[in-house]
Amino acid sequence: MQVANYRTAVIKNLAEISPAQWEQLRCAPFNQDDNPFLAYAYLRALEQSGCACDATGWSTHFLTVWDQDQLQAAMPMYLKSHSYGEYVFDWAWARAFEQHQLPYYPKLLSAIPFTPVTGARLLARNAAAMTALLTFLQSLLGRASSCHILFTSERQAQLLQTAGFMLRYGVQFHWSNPGYVDFADFLTRLSAKKRKNILAERRKVADIRFQHKVGKQITAADWAFFFRCYQHTYAEHGSTGYLNLDFFQQIGADMPENLLMIIAVRADQPIAVSLLFHTKDTMYGRYWGCIEYHPCLHFETAYYQPLEFCIANQIRYFEGGAQGEHKMARGFLPNTTYSAHQVSHPGFALAIAHFLQQEQAGMNDYIDELSERNPFGKT
Repeated sequence: MQVANYRTAVIKNLAEISPAQWEQLRCAPFNQDDNPFLAYAYLRALEQSGCACDATGWSTHFLTVWDQDQLQAAMPMYLKSHSYGEYVFDWAWARAFEQHQLPYYPKLLSAIPFTPVTGARLLARNAAAMTALLTFLQSLLGRASSCHILFTSERQAQLLQTAGFMLRYGVQFHWSNPGYVDFADFLTRLSAKKRKNILAERRKVADIRFQHKVGKQITAADWAFFFRCYQHTYAEHGSTGYLNLDFFQQIGADMPENLLMIIAVRADQPIAVSLLFHTKDTMYGRYWGCIEYHPCLHFETAYYQPLEFCIANQIRYFEGGAQGEHKMARGFLPNTTYSAHQVSHPGFALAIAHFLQQEQAGMNDYIDELSERNPFGKT
């Protein structure tokens, strides 16, 4: 397809784009986003490991815009045959389609598979390339029941709304670092009750050591232990993890500069682990698991130890992942998340728009309620 002076193409295998082309586009100043989950190494590992592929219902369908052989814009997109691994739930919409004998799947989905992390979903070198990408996207909307763009940035959500998408709002809990000297300094900013509770929780794991391993310090044995814990966490909930050991080993080899693994050790044996991603400014909490239960071990491994790392390395933000009001008691505050949706069927589009208006009103009330429970002192 030709859009203005550009050539467009749907890419069904990321290998059709070179790592250099993708990274130059991802890091272009126009995008204002260095999210590691958009890195070529991360997306390619999902494909090569078989975690996101046709067989798992995540068919690569990336949208690209080219000027001759130069990649000018792109959008990670998947053709989905189900709604697993998304964290913005549309099962009720799918059931409604089914009840009216209408196909809901396949649907178009722009998201980072299995990862509810906010970031850019439309990548472009400049405004003209962005316009061409949006034009290309709109030309494809009638080919599927719907298109869903999840956990996009606020700036891009507004752009998509202008292009005719309906917005849906959610909430996550994020921590901010105004320049804490150390963890004790952070605690002084909390209310007395919250501070007392955190100190009590940390005393419960005083006999456990914590190793911070960054990048290439993470060994093959560490990855094997991490994956054992990862599987155990899902098994406890009666399910299986979306990601396999091959995926984790690939990102360990290809993007070590973005990885932090925190291992809890008791009596010289590892008993728990958390895996986090980070950039210069932002920490992303992703996975946690243990093989031995101890009270408050989860809070220490997944929150307090990463917070210490953030403070020591002057990392400004910590995104703790999906859900979890319990994070507020540990200094995380509610932040709005955005997704954008377009539905091809006019009747369903109208009904879903009405539903989203009602849901937004409820979400606004929920965020107002959460804001009244601010864990920090009145000052």
